[in-house]
Amino acid sequence: MTVAYAPGKIILSGEHAVVYGRPAVALPVTQVRAQATMEDAREGQGLVIEAADLGQTIIGREEQASSSPHPLAMSVFAALGYLGLSAEQDLTITVRSDIPIAGGLGSGAAVSTALVRAVAQHFSRPLPAQEVSRLVYQVERLHHGTPSGIDNTVIAYEQPVYFVRDQTLETFPVGRTLTLLIADTGEPSSTKEVVGAVRQAWQRSKHAYESLFDKMGEIATLVRRAIEEGDLVQVGGLMDKNHQLLQALEVSSHRLDSLVQAAKDHGALGAKLSGAGRGGNMIALVTPDTRREVERALLHAGAERVIENEVKAAAENDAAAVSPAAPARPDEGLP
Repeated sequence: MTVAYAPGKIILSGEHAVVYGRPAVALPVTQVRAQATMEDAREGQGLVIEAADLGQTIIGREEQASSSPHPLAMSVFAALGYLGLSAEQDLTITVRSDIPIAGGLGSGAAVSTALVRAVAQHFSRPLPAQEVSRLVYQVERLHHGTPSGIDNTVIAYEQPVYFVRDQTLETFPVGRTLTLLIADTGEPSSTKEVVGAVRQAWQRSKHAYESLFDKMGEIATLVRRAIEEGDLVQVGGLMDKNHQLLQALEVSSHRLDSLVQAAKDHGALGAKLSGAGRGGNMIALVTPDTRREVERALLHAGAERVIENEVKAAAENDAAAVSPAAPARPDEGLP
């Protein structure tokens, strides 16, 4: 039996703008994770994936014959193909996740990452984070149409990431531990649909949207610097500005705005939606003194669930740097 895991993720700054070539900052969410358990099956069974949370059983042979295979099956096929192994394997795989679906926490990318890792480990061919990220990006394209590549990147590396699509991938150190509360609106959000709507709006008003994206990119760069310097007050202020720009993109919602305001009213250093928007999750930067009061306020304001996530300072959690020369294209070199 082989068991592999992958964390969730949040985008701290730069969502939507990252699709248009501006930088974004994303963080792993280790308090929630996806799990893939793989076992050898009887000869002739083929590949069977039990997606317990979805109530689905996915049969490998059927998926191979399909013109649009299930993303979970595609994750396994991509890993097997990359390792030079036949897709005709007798395997039973069970997938579970406590990452909310359609909430901006990278549920799809996390499950795919866990599956790719499980395949590689089961056949004693563990893959570096860069290769896992490339493989998962293939599957992300099925989920989201035109993904930025940031979800697969931060989840595969499990470190804070500064990302510019097709240009830069850098992990970076955290100067002072970040404590974030992630509040679920209870409203599902389809990344593919919201990204598509923003693209349509951009096509109608390119100048206005390019200006908004430029401002978001500037904020993301400043956020990274503030995190490295441990200036949490500045990080919080930049989160507030980022949320205002996302409101201008019309990707916020009444529920998201209400939760952001509740967090700010009760001591959060900053708050914003995270991910595609129009539902999903918001995030609030808090201190040890304010986190409980902010959590209570978020629940009182209608959050269905609040997750507390800490991103440790470099002194507590050795953060390694990745060369900016990391893959220019997330799918470069894939079979």
